[in-house]
Amino acid sequence: MRLFRRTKNNNKPLIRQILDLVPPWLFHRCTAQHKSDKGCSKYKAYDQFVALSFEQLNKCYTLSDISSGIGVSQTFISDLGLSQSPAKSTMSDGNKKRDYRVFETLYNRLLTHYRSILSKQYKSHIIKEIEGRVVKLIDSTTISLCLSMFDWAKFRTAKGGIKIHTCWDDTLMLPDLVNITPAKEHDRYGLKQLVFPKHTIVVEDRAYFNFELIAQRIAAENIFVTRIKSNTLYQDIGEIELPDHKDQDILIDQIIHLNSNKAKEKGLDKVPLRLVQVYKEDDNKVIRIITNQLDWEARTLADLYKKRWDIELFFKSIKQNLQIKTFLGTSENAVKSQIYIALINFLLLQLMVRTIAKKKHAFSNFVEKIRICLCFYLSLDYVCNQIDAKSKKAKPPNQQKLNFQEDLFSVK
Repeated sequence: MRLFRRTKNNNKPLIRQILDLVPPWLFHRCTAQHKSDKGCSKYKAYDQFVALSFEQLNKCYTLSDISSGIGVSQTFISDLGLSQSPAKSTMSDGNKKRDYRVFETLYNRLLTHYRSILSKQYKSHIIKEIEGRVVKLIDSTTISLCLSMFDWAKFRTAKGGIKIHTCWDDTLMLPDLVNITPAKEHDRYGLKQLVFPKHTIVVEDRAYFNFELIAQRIAAENIFVTRIKSNTLYQDIGEIELPDHKDQDILIDQIIHLNSNKAKEKGLDKVPLRLVQVYKEDDNKVIRIITNQLDWEARTLADLYKKRWDIELFFKSIKQNLQIKTFLGTSENAVKSQIYIALINFLLLQLMVRTIAKKKHAFSNFVEKIRICLCFYLSLDYVCNQIDAKSKKAKPPNQQKLNFQEDLFSVK
């Protein structure tokens, strides 16, 4: 059965080459740690990983799509490293029962495994005054769900949803901490780790503005850059002079003391903090940024807070290009499994963009090209670098043209 032509490659389809970027020994360690294959004779953790990765990269919306797509050819099934194509009921049971933590662990270990390569091959916008410093961006995104189907994900009275709480590493330009909770969970409590090693710079929105957290960050010598809440009480200690002919969007740079009762309870009323007010022309509003860093330029602090846009772009990108808004199962385990496998595939795609692709691509265009070529037997290098939108001439066929009878298409 020759549905797939083997050209410009060995004997593996593109999707198998992408999945092979996950070292087998690393995958086996994750399954052994969580005993994921205990009692499983057919649909093992690797089968589930292949099936859900096929769903992510090929944008399948149902289990039937996955089963039909993988089972299109016996040769294709074998070349994916499977003994058989997965049935709908088998996939449904696997999504419900197999512990999602095996894929969470796999994502974290892949991030560690490729850390040096990923960090070397990507350069984010560098702020000169903090060059070489560790920067973490913290935020969350909400995904709406039907409450009647996802009853564990209660959000509001008649609405369901989940939150993906994320810590974004600015050096890797990838999430290095992810936690998935029902949407009613406040951002402040969504991540277990909010205090980091000494001198780490933490950038976040005002949802994380909390006196207890501020005190913990100061004690750990973290540098936080966040928005102050509008009702926060403080005392103005003095202003820092602003340059005359640059940074006209920075309105005020001042030193303050927090003097509310809650701030006094945490011992913050004697700690000097800095408040920088920046005018945002696009939205015609003033952003008030608070930090415990007193020495850097106000421009550096404003640019640091602006870096939050990187994590917003990540949320937008993963929602547009992968499957984290339409789910194949309704259980909490099924939803988390699908999201963590989406994160793994996002990491693998980023690895390809940064190390294999020689041309710059818009990420959405790159993912679409991968999707189109997913089942073809073409090399990663060829797909990343040779396939483009230019017009190409057809190769003359080796065999003679078919001679159709004149009345072949006539209606009798």
